[in-house]
Amino acid sequence: MTQQFTITRLGHQGDGIAEGPVYAPRTLPGEVVSGTLVGQNLTDIRVETPSDQRVKAPCRHYKVCGGCQLQHASDAFVANWKVEVVRNALAAQGLQADMRPIHTSPPNSRRRATIAVRRTKKGTLAGFHGRASDTITEITDCHLLDPALIAAIPVAEALAVLGGSRKGLLAVTLTLSEGGLDVAVKGGKPLDGPLELALAQATEKHGLARLSWDGEVIAMRQPPVQRFGLAGVVPPPGAFLQATKDGEQALLQAVLHATKGARRVVDLFAGSGTFSLPLAETAEVHAIEGEAAMTDALDQGWRRTQGLKRVTVEARDLFRRPLMPDELTSFDAVVIDPPRAGAEAQVAELAQAQRPVIAYVSCNPVTFARDAKMLVHAGYTLEWVQVVDQFRWSSHTELAARFIHKRAS
Repeated sequence: MTQQFTITRLGHQGDGIAEGPVYAPRTLPGEVVSGTLVGQNLTDIRVETPSDQRVKAPCRHYKVCGGCQLQHASDAFVANWKVEVVRNALAAQGLQADMRPIHTSPPNSRRRATIAVRRTKKGTLAGFHGRASDTITEITDCHLLDPALIAAIPVAEALAVLGGSRKGLLAVTLTLSEGGLDVAVKGGKPLDGPLELALAQATEKHGLARLSWDGEVIAMRQPPVQRFGLAGVVPPPGAFLQATKDGEQALLQAVLHATKGARRVVDLFAGSGTFSLPLAETAEVHAIEGEAAMTDALDQGWRRTQGLKRVTVEARDLFRRPLMPDELTSFDAVVIDPPRAGAEAQVAELAQAQRPVIAYVSCNPVTFARDAKMLVHAGYTLEWVQVVDQFRWSSHTELAARFIHKRAS
């Protein structure tokens, strides 16, 4: 039976929500919609009264692809909504802050994509998963990805022919680098001599910078260098990298502004040096990351670069062994960029350490707000928040923020 609802707001996943609650994907606040209610989810949705913020989706794959959730909304609406997501997360913790204007990465700027590939009777099927589905949607173009990544999809298909199974999916991560295409494959057949040889030949044939197979490097024609400030770094296969260079620069500028004047900085969850190495142009940096392969890459990048101040590295699980207050006393600024879960244990120690400045980078406004409340209660002031949208048209929201301790203000 068809029912009618009025959308009152968007949820954190970008779905429209009506009273009930009833969840209606790809709808906007104020819209009157009809459809079939299955549990709490509205299906077969028809927009009876559209919002004045509704636009035609620029991508022809939007209806079937799960990569984007908000192409039906105007850019201004999405920008305002993402800022409000952060503002509301803070308000839920009793906090507020000066919100800087959002920075949004341009279309076709994503430098990394993971392509799902399945072998079929006729060859291969490669693309992105449909919304909440294991179905693969073939993508012949994309408004998110750098065109060079779309052009590289045949490489993913060729690798599936060599080492994929019709029983499972290959996840082929394609990353642009200064040395060319960096390819990391997961879910393939176990390596043996013939497969290794075939993959090495494919690396040459397709001109790849590097090819890794379930974490093992098969071949490297050129180092897949990523540029962090002055330094060139070769991250380990599949290592974390900000989605767009534009977004990375926006976050970096916020971090540099937040820590301006610092002489000794500790960078927590440092990755391969996204912030550590640019910070080292003006400050000594101690970089801590849980994966030794990433700290090794960071260290090598520093050692090969002229003109940087001293950088030291430490492989350490900050969830199990957070830096304690006595280990933080020598630093006049802290940079922290944890995963989506936030860094509750480490933030508890930062609260006690009372460092003059903290630059906090987050990919989850909810856990950021939770951690921010702990810092504010310990005497820090949340001075400003910079929202960065490098996952354009998605519900994903990132930010950088500056905390100063009242002793330093």
